[in-house]
Amino acid sequence: MQCTNNLVHVKNIWQHLNSHTQEYESVILFFMIEIENLGFKYGRLSVLENITMKLEPGKIYGLLGENGVGKTTLLTLLAGLKKADRGTIIIDGKNPYKRLPSSLRSQYYLSEEVAALNIRAYDYAATVGRFWPNFSMKKFQELMAIFENDSSGKMNKMSTGQLKKTYISFALACGTEYLFLDEPTNGLDIPSKAQFRSAISKYTSEESTIVISTHQVRDLENIIDPIIILDKQDVLLNADTKEISDKLFFDYGSELKNGALYSEQLPGGFIQVYPNVTGAESKVNIEALFNAVHNHKDLIKNMFSNN
Repeated sequence: MQCTNNLVHVKNIWQHLNSHTQEYESVILFFMIEIENLGFKYGRLSVLENITMKLEPGKIYGLLGENGVGKTTLLTLLAGLKKADRGTIIIDGKNPYKRLPSSLRSQYYLSEEVAALNIRAYDYAATVGRFWPNFSMKKFQELMAIFENDSSGKMNKMSTGQLKKTYISFALACGTEYLFLDEPTNGLDIPSKAQFRSAISKYTSEESTIVISTHQVRDLENIIDPIIILDKQDVLLNADTKEISDKLFFDYGSELKNGALYSEQLPGGFIQVYPNVTGAESKVNIEALFNAVHNHKDLIKNMFSNN
């Protein structure tokens, strides 16, 4: 009798789990960014068309593309500052354009242009930081120290680089699940760019999804992975560096060879990109990758179309 009761109990549990499988799967899928058939226009000027991709947690995405393909527009759409003309963006199961408090608390968008406010950096952080539940003044002060920035200084008296570093410090101190940065290293000097890389590595959560739009790929080459290369009408590439190196070979030799997707002469040799037909390992050069994709859009897209 006891055995029969146990079997019935197990059967009931199984039926309960089975009936809620779709619900559980949907909850799991919520913890990512899903973009499908996204389109956006400024008046009659089409900026984004048919953009589809998924962004997963725990990764720092580098968002690359030619001027005018819509990198900044995409970031503002992700942040809910613009409304898509068609298609969808879903973040944690929500439309960011609805600007729900739960969505706003979980994300921070840092634009390329920042405001030089007539307020001390410390006071700004203490006042505005209250809108983000995970904001830490301790982290803000630590980040300002990493950037060798004075939090007691007024923001409208800061240099361009100092002001940018103040906003970067604030963005990282917010501790959000989603962080969207538009050209964050523009205006930073060489030491500050190294400090930025260190800060991103140390002060972001392993569960966060970070998207960095940049033209300065050399500044961020060692921290962005995966790489997204955007075109107006498509996502040409959305892959991590391992998959890229599995499918493309980056040759740093002294001899120029035929059949390269891209080649460039460097001091002492060449950087050349080929399809990786032998499975050999190589270090991804993001500038060379971008140029190879730019020169062979359809080929690269088809090569990585299993994503």
